Amino acid sequence: MARVLLFGPLRDLAGWRERTIDAGSLSGLKALIAAEDATLAEALDGPGVQVALDQALVRGDRALGPASEVAFLPPMSGG
Repeated sequence: MARVLLFGPLRDLAGWRERTIDAGSLSGLKALIAAEDATLAEALDGPGVQVALDQALVRGDRALGPASEVAFLPPMSGG
């Protein structure tokens, strides 16, 4: 079971900050989210959204372990 965290506008869009979801990979996790909330799934695939797996930024598909933490981070701006 992966611990899934949403931050900023992603959290606001979903209406939740943290959930536990049973998925074996990031792509599987996104598919489960898409089946429940297509708008959130589209936002998670949006430009600038980053994924942290166990507190390390990752790209592409990755396997999830039984105690994985997946955080979806909205686009950041700075100066």
